[in-house]
Amino acid sequence: MFDSLSNKLENIFRKLKGRGILSEADVSEALREVRMALLEADVNFKVVKDFVESVKSRAVGSGVLESLTPGQQVVKIVYEELVKMMGETVTRIPLVPNRPTVVMLVGLQGSGKTTTAGKLARTFKKGGRKTLMVAADTQRPAAIDQLEALGRQLNVEVETSSPGDDPVAVCTRGLERASRGAFSVAILDTAGRLHIDESLMDQLADIKAAVKPDEILFVADAMTGQDAVKVAQSFDEKLGLTGVILSKMDGDARGGAALSIRAVTGRPIKFVGMGEKLDALEPFYPDRVASRILGMGDVLSLIEKAEQSITVEDAKDLEAKVRHGDFSLEDFRAQLLQVKKLGPLDQILGMIPGLGKFKGAMAQVDEREVDRIVAIINSMTTRERKNATLINGSRRKRIARGSGTQVQEVNRLLKQFAETKKMMKRFTKPGGKVGLGKGMLPF
Repeated sequence: MFDSLSNKLENIFRKLKGRGILSEADVSEALREVRMALLEADVNFKVVKDFVESVKSRAVGSGVLESLTPGQQVVKIVYEELVKMMGETVTRIPLVPNRPTVVMLVGLQGSGKTTTAGKLARTFKKGGRKTLMVAADTQRPAAIDQLEALGRQLNVEVETSSPGDDPVAVCTRGLERASRGAFSVAILDTAGRLHIDESLMDQLADIKAAVKPDEILFVADAMTGQDAVKVAQSFDEKLGLTGVILSKMDGDARGGAALSIRAVTGRPIKFVGMGEKLDALEPFYPDRVASRILGMGDVLSLIEKAEQSITVEDAKDLEAKVRHGDFSLEDFRAQLLQVKKLGPLDQILGMIPGLGKFKGAMAQVDEREVDRIVAIINSMTTRERKNATLINGSRRKRIARGSGTQVQEVNRLLKQFAETKKMMKRFTKPGGKVGLGKGMLPF
């Protein structure tokens, strides 16, 4: 997300930071370019206007222009104003004690409500919360079937319905079941339309009146940009939203909805959907997003992703193996699979300060290459994986046949493994740490 905007802002601020002295005219010129970049990113016009005015009023002061690093000071102000625009603080879904917390999902048809219901259910379940999903979209049989399938996949209970059922009755029945069954959370997957109409809003208002939800979250397709913001406003006026979930953020290179919706509606973005998989739902951190937009990376999110897939014991075990020269092809395979768990390579690069500019190049990398490398290693015997020096010419041919690859690919992998082993040995000094770095990935 934000690729285009991030690249433009990086170019603008590179020129500013390269100057030892800045005049008010320099700042004004840079902010004109920032204004155009934000508008091209489909950010709301009034939001852009207010943002630029706020930055300018702070940036043209003598304390900034006369500082030793005026360009850096301007970037710092832009960062702070971006965070302010997107909401400053992280907003979660507070759970109500002694009864189910009712979360009502609303939005247009096709925005991703049902999938988001599944992602939310997974999030609550992972946190140890017993969750019930309620199939309140009785207009689309496919929505009911999809929610039931998600329930089976997640091992989460679903209050189902039939096409044509009264959605208010379904939600009331679901809430009664959640109360009887000591559920912590009840998620209502309501119906949508291709566009806003009175019957939709009346139906949602009736559900709200009947079950009195604790949260009314608008699920917006981030790729629709300003349209998502306008629709969010309409839903907020009719229902009184408590927050927003932006779906399909991984496909939105502009980011206009994420940058506008909080400022326009006053409602916080609580989560963003970063892919189709059920684990691809992330809390929205305004400060981390602002950091990514300005090319500063997002180290905290990267650490959190790493902690989810790499245990402390695994890291210590790897370090000990490298120190003693025991790093094998089995360990190499394990490292590749761990990196793959972190997510798409271009997203991971965007979180590392200074490497965001390489995201475009990494997007061209065929990530199936990891699967081919794993297939090659899987085609080796246990002895070969533990001792690569055993792999002679005939063994290489057998491994290539077994993995459906060419001998040249096997040779390339073995050469890369040898180089990686040497590099990791150099990086592992007393008190140092081991990890996959530049040059250690075989693509």
